[in-house]
Amino acid sequence: MYYTLPVTITVQARLDDETQAALERLVERHGWSASQAVRESIRGMDRQQNKRRTPKLIGTGRYSSALTDLATNPKYMEDFGLDRGKTLKRKKP
Repeated sequence: MYYTLPVTITVQARLDDETQAALERLVERHGWSASQAVRESIRGMDRQQNKRRTPKLIGTGRYSSALTDLATNPKYMEDFGLDRGKTLKRKKP
């Protein structure tokens, strides 16, 4: 029977003063070692960047109507939003 042990690597990094201060704050705030703070930060950044990004407006850019003036031509707005099952009387201008 074979067992696969986790492989660890050693990483060396040069930190500027601001980044070193941030690392020290994480260590103090969470009671971690510097190595653990680096590992948790990398994992957190990876989780954040792998989240599914959703468009700000649902459906934006997903459909092609082949109508180049859909958003600006008022004729496409006729009867928009009316319930087809009900008969509504429109006010005449």
